Amino acid sequence: MDKILEGLVSSDHSVPVKRAIVKKVVEAAEKEVTEEQCQSLFILTTRLILLGEDAFQRQIGLQVLEAYARYHRPEFERFFSKDFVLSLLQQGYGHLDRKDPAIIDYIHCCLRLLISCPSVLEIFSMIQVEVLRMVCERPEPALCARLNTLLSDFVQCIPRDKSGVLFCQQLVRTISYFHCFASQERELREYVGQVTKVSTLLQNIWKADPATLLPSLQEVFAIISSTDPSFDPSIALASLVQHIPVQMITVLIKSLTTDQNVKDASMTKALCRMIDWLSWPLAQHVDTWVIALLKGLAAVQKFTILIDVTLLKIELVFSRLWYPIVRQGALTVLSHMLLSFQHSPEAFHLVVPHVVHLVQSLRTDGLPTSKAFLLQFTELIHCMMYQYSGFPDLYDHIIEAIKDLPKPGEEKIKLVLNQSAWTSQSNSFASGLLRQVGKSETGKTGLVNLGNTCYMNSIIKPSSCFRRHVLSLHLNGSHTLMKKLQLLFAFLAHTQRAAYAPRNFLEASRPPWFNAGSQQDCSEYLRFILDRLHEEEKTLQVLESAKPKVASPVDTSSKDPEAQTSPEDTEESASSPAEAEPVDDGRTLIERMFGGNLITGIRCMQCNIISEKQERFTDLSLAFCPSATSQDSPQAAGPSEEPKVLCQGSVNGGSETPEPGSAKNPTSNVQFVPVTNGPPLSVPDLVNYFLAPEILDEENAYFCEKCSSLQRAERTMKLVSAPEYLILTLLRFSYDAKCHVRRKILENVTIPPLMRLPVHSPSMHTQYSSSTSSPLQVDSPESSENLAKKLKPSQKEEEEEEKERIDGEELLNRGGEMSVQSVPYVLSSVVMHSGISSESGHYYSYGRNINGADGTQHPANHFALKEDLGNGQAECSLPTCSALSISPERGDTPSNSGQEARDWLLFNDSRVTFSSLQSVQNITNRFPRTQTDGKWKKKCAEPPLQKELLDAIIKDNKLYLQVNKNTFLHLSSVYRLCQFIQTKHDVIGMEPKFLIYSGLIFHA
Repeated sequence: MDKILEGLVSSDHSVPVKRAIVKKVVEAAEKEVTEEQCQSLFILTTRLILLGEDAFQRQIGLQVLEAYARYHRPEFERFFSKDFVLSLLQQGYGHLDRKDPAIIDYIHCCLRLLISCPSVLEIFSMIQVEVLRMVCERPEPALCARLNTLLSDFVQCIPRDKSGVLFCQQLVRTISYFHCFASQERELREYVGQVTKVSTLLQNIWKADPATLLPSLQEVFAIISSTDPSFDPSIALASLVQHIPVQMITVLIKSLTTDQNVKDASMTKALCRMIDWLSWPLAQHVDTWVIALLKGLAAVQKFTILIDVTLLKIELVFSRLWYPIVRQGALTVLSHMLLSFQHSPEAFHLVVPHVVHLVQSLRTDGLPTSKAFLLQFTELIHCMMYQYSGFPDLYDHIIEAIKDLPKPGEEKIKLVLNQSAWTSQSNSFASGLLRQVGKSETGKTGLVNLGNTCYMNSIIKPSSCFRRHVLSLHLNGSHTLMKKLQLLFAFLAHTQRAAYAPRNFLEASRPPWFNAGSQQDCSEYLRFILDRLHEEEKTLQVLESAKPKVASPVDTSSKDPEAQTSPEDTEESASSPAEAEPVDDGRTLIERMFGGNLITGIRCMQCNIISEKQERFTDLSLAFCPSATSQDSPQAAGPSEEPKVLCQGSVNGGSETPEPGSAKNPTSNVQFVPVTNGPPLSVPDLVNYFLAPEILDEENAYFCEKCSSLQRAERTMKLVSAPEYLILTLLRFSYDAKCHVRRKILENVTIPPLMRLPVHSPSMHTQYSSSTSSPLQVDSPESSENLAKKLKPSQKEEEEEEKERIDGEELLNRGGEMSVQSVPYVLSSVVMHSGISSESGHYYSYGRNINGADGTQHPANHFALKEDLGNGQAECSLPTCSALSISPERGDTPSNSGQEARDWLLFNDSRVTFSSLQSVQNITNRFPRTQTDGKWKKKCAEPPLQKELLDAIIKDNKLYLQVNKNTFLHLSSVYRLCQFIQTKHDVIGMEPKFLIYSGLIFHA
């Protein structure tokens, strides 16, 4: 029969004829056949199955073998012996290698035919040993898949006890060598199917023998934590994760993270490779294990590992979002990594460039799940932009791409941000784990956020010219606030550090009612600092004046080293009025730079008697008109109870304005009509509203001393002395009396680069030739109620103040009119508040870029300004504030256009980057860019450092350059995690908090 079958296979007959003859041979198996014939047929069919030239020959061999083995089982049992199987597994068959999958398939088929024979037990025992040997030889995925199919059907072949544990460990290690180099989809699917078969076998073994699970997982960790550069384990290990019981996660992760024998380098490798598993298409719970390990590491304060891995793998995780089959798990891991990495925006900014492209892809891919996924993704992006505000240039295109998608509320954002932060596992974490990097391309030094201290950093950094004046002071003693500010400014100008931590200055300058680590109002802090500095210097002046001819602790001769300028410096010095003023006038530095004067007058409308009082100010707080948002109203509604808050250098609570329409809204009227033709409010509009006359009536009626009764009156404000630097504070926080909460006014306000301020003066020449014609008075008691320590005005000063009031009354009663001069100002810096409420947010600031040793200032063109501003001030017919623009036609050269991006600097805590005027103006509204022509120079060069300051900086720079990266990480106690944990922001609420305009005066 074997001869017939062999001749048939090699004949030229057609396939149907061959099939018919084979059928006859198979039917003959039921008849009695000698043992010799059976053995010959088994040999022939084995050769056809293993070495057949085509699928037809292998099929014929299989059919005949199964038929004769079924009817002649004893003969087949003697043929398929233990020795024969062993020779197949160790030596192969003919030219067929022992590692060929066909051999495993043949053995599998024969075992099914012998399952009821006693001799099969010996074969099972032998296979148990052989499969362990085969697995240790790291078979290819195809052979391993066939082997695991065999073992799944015949569990008796699986090694037991210790050999079973070793088999599982070696099988796990074998999977780590499964690498796929296929590029075709069919090959990829085949590869994934082979890996799935192997992992399913392990799952079955773990279920049957739980004692093998933990050693297998230990082997997995040993593989992925290997630091051998020549070994890169396959991501096919991810197929095992879905088979590990989820309830074991907590125990296993705790065991790993607390094991002292596990080095940080090994743990870093393990975490990185687990993140790589997100690419495996069919694995489940990979994201669960990755997040569990991230949380476990945070719980034991392995923050260096978390930081390194996050920055290394965040872009890879983001790239998985492009693939629908793995994107959901990838988004879960991405969300946790971003939301836990809250000490720095570095991780989020790595993926920012890819956000818009992904959003566009999700909108157009047509998948039913893409819409829901897009909503989840944009919610995460909103949370991150809220968390790390202060980067409008980076986020502008993202906001544009997702503006039509739902945006989560602030409470939802806060809830999301608080869930995954590393500090939620350990309150002892300090976020000094910054990567040691050099200064940015700007060459400027940032300020480290010491725990919600952005309110301080935002006002310290942009003050370049004020810094020059402070550094010029010669101070005695080391315990004064001005001395600490001088040291801080010196470090900012000359330190080698990319960011300086102002710990000493914070402790000395923080108001007593400011809780450490809490968010605060930067305008309140600014007023407190200016008032402290003013009072400190004033007190020293009083003390020194009582001493007979003793050197003053403040050397006024060196306060302004540029007071005497050479002829060639005339043009530069013209840009800074204070430099042309005498400095030995008894005024403090704060008075000379920020001090101005205004007159508040109240005219009784019954007897026309005018009562006036002159007051000093260091900043003007600009309230919003209650009906400013209603463009269809022809007349503005009345202001609040205190529509114009006068800030006099002290903290007087002027950071709020009553909510329009609230219970605090009086019935008084303001004779001020806002612009009704559609454009948004501008800073000059708010200044004009501040200076607009106000009618005091009904509940706000004025008590006239002459009439001896409450009368209807008109209150006016007039600026009589313009400061060199004009600080304007926008009162964006209003109080809602109904809900008893503070709200933020999100009204758009355009910021002009140039502005004219109306100043009333009998003689403008007198005012600017010597600004001491209206000397600044000491703060009145009502403006300093919140100060920890305040000097009481003397009786002489009160008498002088009353005399000034009487003189003012007599002047106006005689019909005397004050001329109105228009004083020009150029925008110098802007402090922004990002957030939609007063309880949360983040401060950052913009400042004009001043480069070079001579203090060259880029943004404005000197000649263009001279054309627009004339000689610096001019008489105007109406006492109103107005914006100025620079003609874009003049000087629009390529060189100037290329310079614009570096005209401004963006200060966001430790980050300092180049910016532009357009970026400043686009914060609240997107307007066409205002072109500038050429350069405007202002003399703001850094003065030579005093020896004491220079020695301190040299000592610190040497220390900084000597420390290594590990030592640098130990500075974490300086830089607390609550920098961003409690600083919640919203890019939609980016609004200017206050602005600083510097005075411009040009001489003919």
